[in-house]
Amino acid sequence: MISGRDLVVGLVNQGVSHWLWIPDSELGRWEADLVAEPRLRLIRVSREAEAFGIAAGLLLVGKQPVVAMQCTGFFDAGDAFRNVVHDLQLPLFLILGIRSYLAYQERRTADTCPRFTIPILEAWQVPYQILNAQAKAADLVQLYISARRQGRPFVACIPE
Repeated sequence: MISGRDLVVGLVNQGVSHWLWIPDSELGRWEADLVAEPRLRLIRVSREAEAFGIAAGLLLVGKQPVVAMQCTGFFDAGDAFRNVVHDLQLPLFLILGIRSYLAYQERRTADTCPRFTIPILEAWQVPYQILNAQAKAADLVQLYISARRQGRPFVACIPE
């Protein structure tokens, strides 16, 4: 399980300035830690596409935002995401919760979110990694560090 406090401290120590999101049931567990961190600006958006647009503006002025959302919102905001990472070529870092992924791996759900998330990421040719269920905050922070060093967009997938 990823500790919200460890994640927030780790990312802020790497220069993350803003966190844009619509929390879901899994990622939403980090909210208290996000709110408690005075060095991080938490921005709650009304639609996932809005998060990508705001993040693009922040990246263009030299800030280091992270966007977090669930796969269903990602599907809806696909064109905004594509525009930011391909047309604007910005190094967006996205934390993406894949709803029902763990149950899908065990064939215990009919939820189609897990089935479509990875093929969409691959079709858009965006680097990604699915963290394992035992991942720690340090694993996610390391992915952020690697993506920043390479100056590329990256999607860190959280199995839910």
